[in-house]
Amino acid sequence: MTFLNREYEIDPVTKSVRIAETSAEKEPVGYLEQLCMLAYLIKAQDIPLGDSLVKVEQLPGGDFFFRGIHALPTGELAEALGEEPALLLKAGQALGGRHCEYGDASIEVYLLPRLPVTVIIWAGDEEFPSRASILFDRTAADQIALDALGAGVNLMVKALLKYVKHAPPSECW
Repeated sequence: MTFLNREYEIDPVTKSVRIAETSAEKEPVGYLEQLCMLAYLIKAQDIPLGDSLVKVEQLPGGDFFFRGIHALPTGELAEALGEEPALLLKAGQALGGRHCEYGDASIEVYLLPRLPVTVIIWAGDEEFPSRASILFDRTAADQIALDALGAGVNLMVKALLKYVKHAPPSECW
């Protein structure tokens, strides 16, 4: 299974999840990655993607669930990428994302095979602060439970920000 552009092997017999890469160094698969993949396998449906992007509050139950500690990390994205939105495009490439035409910079990244997520950055200026949005295909809640969706988005944001912080300047400009 592909999760954030990385291949994993899920073995129901041994009840294990492993990174499928041939690398001699096998890093352990984290709890949240396993949660996301298994929650997806339990709920995913063979249905076409919807025809619209929605805010998390527009998903069934999303307006209640994604509050407080479960709020999406849009502030972190805006803070890290608001001065240089183009960094999102380079970071998104590392996750297999594709460029979109929203805001000052935007990408679509597949968390899981039927679960695209769109990240949009608007640059700040003297009048308005930078901001970020995370949008979902309207079928997202049909594919995965909201808690696992939130975990997946947090892992995606963490990976994007890690790339931005550690990429050499020539990679980001």
